[in-house]
Amino acid sequence: MFSRPSHRPTGILFGAAYYAEYHRDERTETDLDLMVDAGFTVIRVGESVWSTWEPRDGEFDLDWLQPVLDAAHARGIRVILGTPTYAVPPWLQSAHPEIAGETRTGQPVPWGGRQEVDFTHPAFRFHAERIIRAVVSRYADHPAVIGFQVDNEPGLLLLHNRGTFRRFVRRLEARYGDVDTLNREWGLTYWSHRIADWSELWTPDGNTLPEYDLAWRRYQADLTTEFIAWQADIVREYAVPEQFVTTCIAYPRRAVADDDLVRTLDITAGNPYYAMQDHLDAAQTLPPASPWTTSGVAGLFRQADRLFSSKQSRFLVTETDAQSIGGPDFNLPPYPGQLAQSAFALISRGAAMIEYWHWHTLPYGTETYWGGVLPHSLEPGRIYDEVGELGGRLRAIGAALDGFEPDADVAMLWSNDSRFAFEFSPPLVTSDGAPDSGAYTRIFDTFHAGVIAAGAQARILHIGQAREIGARALAERFPVLIAPALYIAADADLDFLRDYADAGGRLVLGIRTGYADEEGRARVEAAPPRLTEAAGVGYSEFSNLRHPLGLRSDVFPADAAATLWADGLIARDAEVLAGYDHPWFGTFAAVAERPHGAGSITTVGTVPSPELAAALVARLVPHPLADALAPGRALPVTVSSGRTETGARAWFVFNWGWEPQRVEIAAAVADAVTGESLAAGTELSLPAWSTRTLLEQ
Repeated sequence: MFSRPSHRPTGILFGAAYYAEYHRDERTETDLDLMVDAGFTVIRVGESVWSTWEPRDGEFDLDWLQPVLDAAHARGIRVILGTPTYAVPPWLQSAHPEIAGETRTGQPVPWGGRQEVDFTHPAFRFHAERIIRAVVSRYADHPAVIGFQVDNEPGLLLLHNRGTFRRFVRRLEARYGDVDTLNREWGLTYWSHRIADWSELWTPDGNTLPEYDLAWRRYQADLTTEFIAWQADIVREYAVPEQFVTTCIAYPRRAVADDDLVRTLDITAGNPYYAMQDHLDAAQTLPPASPWTTSGVAGLFRQADRLFSSKQSRFLVTETDAQSIGGPDFNLPPYPGQLAQSAFALISRGAAMIEYWHWHTLPYGTETYWGGVLPHSLEPGRIYDEVGELGGRLRAIGAALDGFEPDADVAMLWSNDSRFAFEFSPPLVTSDGAPDSGAYTRIFDTFHAGVIAAGAQARILHIGQAREIGARALAERFPVLIAPALYIAADADLDFLRDYADAGGRLVLGIRTGYADEEGRARVEAAPPRLTEAAGVGYSEFSNLRHPLGLRSDVFPADAAATLWADGLIARDAEVLAGYDHPWFGTFAAVAERPHGAGSITTVGTVPSPELAAALVARLVPHPLADALAPGRALPVTVSSGRTETGARAWFVFNWGWEPQRVEIAAAVADAVTGESLAAGTELSLPAWSTRTLLEQ
């Protein structure tokens, strides 16, 4: 009856999560017609309603989705079908209370939310497999379905259930072999923690040792990876080759190691949420507005760069802001133009799909004020109009961005192990003096924001991905490499960094890099470990900074400062680029640099202020790729770029502010939306909160 669309759709997929079953009245045809008018090409369905698919144990109602899929296909709208395993139905909770997840030993999570279960429990797995097979087998051959999303934002809980703990102990036994080895490797002599038998290992909720916690966090991330891989394998029994399998990642989740998670999936997908309004003003620096949003232009770009990093390939945005995403006290709908800006920001860093959460704002439930494309009235308004305008622009661009790969002036190393370690033992404090569990991301984002402020672009690499490329090839491809807070590092990782500089790369070491080994133990050697000779510096003491310190420097601007941390860097045969303006800390270097091999190593002994971070990157990247288009640009204007599959470069020019901007371009381009040819020397007009997409001529 129907023909299946291409498994590799051209153009940017554009749409929203759509839940016809959440309406109190039937309006599927009306909704889909509105979607067509807005340029939608994809919807995501089905992942949140296990109790609708299976209202009672073993009793399935699978036909209700058929009209939605048929109507979508008739309009040329593709569908991503989700498995509903993250939201357990009441009958299953009642029949098997033992599947409740425990966030502390013996303390089950109360029912009433989502993801409350121990997803490793056999009873849960039995019922989850049954519903996955029922739903996927029913709709895998529907021509509208181009892919499957298994589960939803996995890794919410660190599971302390007795079964998961027993498997953790068996994992340790398999790795270390005997308790004497564990005692030695973890230093369990400390505080009389030596064990004589595996049965003596204490449960993680009472643990105070960093080495134990790192092993526990790695294990929890592996449980999430195994669970998603298990679902993906089931789905692939029914999926046809043209259909992809993914999950949607919420990157701050505590039990997720994204690079491992995506190995068994066909494409990365994730949910970048960001605060809007003044939080996207490049002239302002505002703190995050909620736990699940970033603040700032650089924060939005960093989320996109993290999505690309997982597989080093294009990705799908399965959820992002349509309006405010949060409770009734969080209301920051976008200023006019910000929706399109943010969508193109994500596209400019590798997004092949933009999908909003969600189509219509719900009249009930936890997410009553999570704003959708349609407001509570269900009447199209400003947000719908702006989304429709964006859909028209994407339709005009068509396949011009197919095969797009974002450019990068700088590579940055991300470490999930270091994030885990810093969440347990953070080196920084918050403004009120409490341990900052977000210290790793805070340090990383400081350097990433410096890249954006310097007019450059970043590629985020996991350390394993960087090593797979090889030191020499990495230096040729990415001549600048920043390692901010690469705290957990094996000897081979640190040797790789040295080899990268030796091969001609310009290496930047941030605080705490290499300080701990792969077990989480502080290294018993001079810091920065295995790099002191190559870097020409060493330190044996460090301090938190309660207030920023000015710098003495002939290299960096007068307003550059050190914040939050100071290593006691002693320059041996390195050039001191900046010192602290302080009677004691002034005896140390804040930033030092030494040639090594064909490259150099710059050691940064502090968390740089925005001014210092930007100046540092500008010094290392004096001529960013974006200079080829707009050499005279300055914030609030940013430029992103990349190559399409034809080899042509695509440019994205943004104005992140209220004041109109004008930028003279230095290359001949064509407007990707209008087709207008623009000669070198043309002055681009950028109204408030706008973006232009240009194609190399």
